[in-house]
Amino acid sequence: MKKIKLAEYAKMMGVSHKTAWRWYKTGTITGVKMSARTILIDVDDAPEVIPVETEQGAYIYGRVSTSRDKENLERQIERVKAYCRGKGYQVVQSVSEIASGMNDKRPKLMGLVKNEQAKIIVVEHKDRMTRFGFNYLDELLKMQGRRIEVVDLSENQQDDLMQDLVSIITSFCARLYGQRRGGRISQKTIQALQGEEE
Repeated sequence: MKKIKLAEYAKMMGVSHKTAWRWYKTGTITGVKMSARTILIDVDDAPEVIPVETEQGAYIYGRVSTSRDKENLERQIERVKAYCRGKGYQVVQSVSEIASGMNDKRPKLMGLVKNEQAKIIVVEHKDRMTRFGFNYLDELLKMQGRRIEVVDLSENQQDDLMQDLVSIITSFCARLYGQRRGGRISQKTIQALQGEEE
């Protein structure tokens, strides 16, 4: 049975040493640990097909509603990058936007959705991608052999929800009463909402 060093095997398969080591640890490939720094892989037993998921590039999308949350946006991206490293994904691109989750004209998100190379799009929460219609996006991407991977499925960020509610109210008021009058009515509504919060 032919055996080669783990580093050689990784090079032969076109993957990183870290990925090959993970395959060894999870039993995807078999081998013998000769010393603390040397692992010999049984080439004859190694699968011919690499587990695709581990070698695909990940595209990260992060979003916050307002510019005052810019620091949170940076931390959000770092948390998603750490998740990708843990999953063995190579991060190809990180995309971040400051915009409401209700806004359906976000150019950076649209760029990712249109990019057929983006097989895995990773977001921290569903609502970072969109407040409504997440399942539509998810299903459309699945039809193309792509997917959205959500790090944390729990609900979050009350302040962001409030910002989206304000956006909805402003939009509807503007449509019903015209821009100028709508602005005054929405301002009163916002003040009333903030008063209730206190």
